[in-house]
Amino acid sequence: MITLVKLMEKLKLFPTTVIGSLPRPKWVLDIILDRKSGRISEKDAELLLDSAIESSIRLQERAGLDEITDGEWRRESYVKVFAERVSGFEKDLHLSGIPYPAVVAPIKYYRPLVLKELQFTRPRTSRYVKATLPGPYTIGRRMWHPVHSQKAYSSPETLMEACVPILRQEIETLHREGVVDSIQLDEPWLSTMVDPSFCEREGIDNPPREMDRCIDLVNQVLDDFSDLKTSIHLCHAHFQRSHGTEGSYEPIMPALRKVKAKTISMEYATPISGGLRSLEKFPDNVSLGLGCIDHCDPKVETTDVVIRRVEDAMNYVDKNRITLHPDCGFAPSAQNPVDLDEAYLKLKVMCEAAKELREKYG
Repeated sequence: MITLVKLMEKLKLFPTTVIGSLPRPKWVLDIILDRKSGRISEKDAELLLDSAIESSIRLQERAGLDEITDGEWRRESYVKVFAERVSGFEKDLHLSGIPYPAVVAPIKYYRPLVLKELQFTRPRTSRYVKATLPGPYTIGRRMWHPVHSQKAYSSPETLMEACVPILRQEIETLHREGVVDSIQLDEPWLSTMVDPSFCEREGIDNPPREMDRCIDLVNQVLDDFSDLKTSIHLCHAHFQRSHGTEGSYEPIMPALRKVKAKTISMEYATPISGGLRSLEKFPDNVSLGLGCIDHCDPKVETTDVVIRRVEDAMNYVDKNRITLHPDCGFAPSAQNPVDLDEAYLKLKVMCEAAKELREKYG
């Protein structure tokens, strides 16, 4: 039975959340990389990370967030976690930029992807808890290699399709265990396709078709989970405070109208997203996760700046459908050099702005 307090929280204007990752302290990064290289066992790494993640939970609570994650501090990256927990991948076969795994054999779900993360986090906070999972389209694009992968999967698309039942099985497990309040699928490749130079570089000759393919795969993952709070996150991808692509989100709006997620979280604080005009075509049957903190800009916003960003978005989307969050995770890759105190201060400002907005519009 839903208590009056919980009901009031569910009806709260301008709820606040994170996209997923927080910057890892150097000692946490060392544990992750030592585990990867075999210098420390997975069991010993987990014991060390437990105490670190306690602090990431407290940080988010102190900032004032309504919904939290564990900071993704057990992962090397938001997407590599799939290759770490699913058989069929070999690490560091993509060697351009940050090394990435590649699929080399048919994939198989042999242990949970993020269940342990949530089992640890859930009893340690009274806040809502979000599970973040990489989406099937991004997995296929990031971890299929033309040399190493063809014997296992003839194309990125066939790998994407194979990811769907594995992601569904994970969500079913999380739901059954009762350790999450919401599920987020990360699909940054969807929004990077608004950039023609990116599409040319990646050999994407029909972006609208690929956008529809991405949404269809997301819908396959989320189908029949209508009783769960679900979201899809989009961004222009970033590393070392620089984005990989740029451009208005207007080209992906037709595809977004078909998505079965209940919230679409988008990166709008950064100027490279082309401003809020694209929200004129935002679907009217879903909530907007509004990126209102620029995670790539080291300057900490003021509450006035955040409030102005939210009020500008309210010209296009009703206040009752807006959730506040940073543009992206602060460190989707563990190696991403962002300061943890900076992230805390930005989250704190965002939550203070949300409080002022509730007082003004509640």
